[in-house]
Amino acid sequence: MKQRTPVVINILIIIGLLIVFYYLFVQSYAFLSSPYFWGTVVIAGILAYIHAAIGDLIENNKFKKLSPEEKAAYLAEKKVPYFKRLYQSAFKKQSASEEKDILIDHGFDGIMELDNQLPKWWVGLFYFGTAFCIVYIAAYSFTDFAHPLSEYEKEYKEQLASIEEYQKSQPPVTIETAKYSADNIAEGKELFKTNCASCHKEDGSGGIGPNLTDNYWINQPEKTLFKNVFHMDWNGSPTNPSMRAFGKNGEVSGAEIEKIAAYVYHINQEQPPVTPAQGGAAPQGTEAHWEKE
Repeated sequence: MKQRTPVVINILIIIGLLIVFYYLFVQSYAFLSSPYFWGTVVIAGILAYIHAAIGDLIENNKFKKLSPEEKAAYLAEKKVPYFKRLYQSAFKKQSASEEKDILIDHGFDGIMELDNQLPKWWVGLFYFGTAFCIVYIAAYSFTDFAHPLSEYEKEYKEQLASIEEYQKSQPPVTIETAKYSADNIAEGKELFKTNCASCHKEDGSGGIGPNLTDNYWINQPEKTLFKNVFHMDWNGSPTNPSMRAFGKNGEVSGAEIEKIAAYVYHINQEQPPVTPAQGGAAPQGTEAHWEKE
């Protein structure tokens, strides 16, 4: 008669499986604080104890039918600790008499084959892997678990939220703290299209407003080009009301103006100017002599 697994071990296995299955469908460990999860654990524990009680009744009936020798062997084996018994059953070797019973009636070159059972740990892993595969496929097919697009969307929203939180904790960008960075050019280009392209065109070559790619500027309140663009975006033009104070009016933030100024600096200093022959607006103002950043 085989020894049974202690009920405590069964409960621990059940809790482990419940944690795995809950995580596959919930996709976070928030369920650990949920009363529904712990209610499931309690119900599973009660069922495990009922199952153990029924097993004890069946075991007692079987024990009564054993011979005195079988009873003694069973009781002796029962005294062995569970984990020691588990280790022995997983790695025990057959005796010579046991090998005769499982000897297959064929061989080659004097080597005979035994009809060995697979190790219990291997069989257990196989059944666990099969069950896990079924649950995983079901979770992948009918929930958002492990779905690449859903995971990307979730992480993208988390990143946006972290950026927003970071920006809230940072002091506002002013003309004193603003700095040119090539990393801001791409975002500055998009902001420029939204706020400035209606007057200066998308490439900054000018139309209603002056050409921002040449070296002639109507207003030069600052000594460097980057600071000058920031100043004009924040305060507006004293000579042209169409160039309003975007920053002071709250239409764009200091951080956004910093990016717009980076884009304007890029098209003015790091790219060739768009000349009138190429469709750019004619020079306006006086030639600027900017200090280096």
